[in-house]
Amino acid sequence: MLIVGLTGGIGAGKSTVANMFAQLGALTIDADQLARQAIEPGSSGFDEVVAAFGEEIVADGDIDRQKLGKIVFKDAAKRKQLEAIVHPRVQEALAAKIKTLSPGDILIYEIPLLVESGAADRFDYIITVESDIENRLDRLFERGLDEDEAERRIAAQATPAQREAVANRVIINDGVRADLFAECARIWEAELNAPRQ
Repeated sequence: MLIVGLTGGIGAGKSTVANMFAQLGALTIDADQLARQAIEPGSSGFDEVVAAFGEEIVADGDIDRQKLGKIVFKDAAKRKQLEAIVHPRVQEALAAKIKTLSPGDILIYEIPLLVESGAADRFDYIITVESDIENRLDRLFERGLDEDEAERRIAAQATPAQREAVANRVIINDGVRADLFAECARIWEAELNAPRQ
């Protein structure tokens, strides 16, 4: 089996690339999805986050991720506090998923904070998706983030150079979708799904 870490800056197009690899035959897991499950209502993670950040982050019985995001992206210490609650639970969930894999499976693990969490050595292969800052900001505005919020989130992440330093392959997502898919297919055939010794 092959465990691939797929990273990239916010708004670069990681999820699009993960979906393309899924179409090509990869299994995919999204770290953000595991993080959401780690703090869903009824979990110990939910209780810890509410104890740490207060009842004001709860709306309709669930954690308001936008409110929580605004708190942690303004304050590095609070972001570390949240990560200390969420990251161990995410790693546990990933380890459990990896145990269910079969020989020959190729898992693409979409992990925005691969560099920041020091996780590079946990993967057999690393891909980073990079994109021009203007394109990234446009995509974040489409998601409803304002300029300050978008820039804060970008600033909180590793730099493109830091991600590229740990990556086996860099995918640039500044063109049309068909070109992006062709690049994913080339990497899939030549590197990920190629016969391994």
